[in-house]
Amino acid sequence: MVSLTKNDINNLAQRDRIRLINSIAGVKPVNLLGTKSKAGISNLSIISSVFHLGADPALFGFIIRPDISRRDTLNNLRETPYLTLNHVNEEIITQAHQTSARYDENISEFDACELTEEYLEKYPAPFVKESFIKLAAKFIREIKIEENGTHLIICEIEQIHIPQEYLNKDYSIALEKAKSVGVSGLETYLSLKTLGTLSYAKPDQILKWIKKEEVTN
Repeated sequence: MVSLTKNDINNLAQRDRIRLINSIAGVKPVNLLGTKSKAGISNLSIISSVFHLGADPALFGFIIRPDISRRDTLNNLRETPYLTLNHVNEEIITQAHQTSARYDENISEFDACELTEEYLEKYPAPFVKESFIKLAAKFIREIKIEENGTHLIICEIEQIHIPQEYLNKDYSIALEKAKSVGVSGLETYLSLKTLGTLSYAKPDQILKWIKKEEVTN
């Protein structure tokens, strides 16, 4: 057992501390976020901080790092409030990861990272053609977090695009079938395996597995 105090954590080498704190929360969803500048240059960035905020209205949030250096995604959203979120799947991990490189602002990551820009239902922000599960959203609020200078971005979902075979009858999404991946830390990617579905939790009822997958060693 390793036990680390706040002091121990703060005294770690910077890269070690970043790896530890980025992975300690567990597996995170990983998406490609598509935006477009006012000048018409498309931008694509990998992001692992997306979280659900509510279903009515359909809101999600994500974190952008401090803008003490150039942040094309943040700048684009401030100019044009439209974006897309595209699930990273097992077939595009390397291209998706490469979007984290610092390209010049007049270079599109779609071109640099060999991903295909597409437009659906006349939405102004670019989708990733190679992604199986994607949504369009509108940026509605930015909140600066004073403690570390990051920016909380709140968005409302306007469109969802998903193949029929990845949408269950109860409208949950079959992430395993779609080969969507998760990430631990900044660069360790994990495949997803469905373990099962539990019944709705109530104080006076015993939980039951509605559907449970067989776990093999």
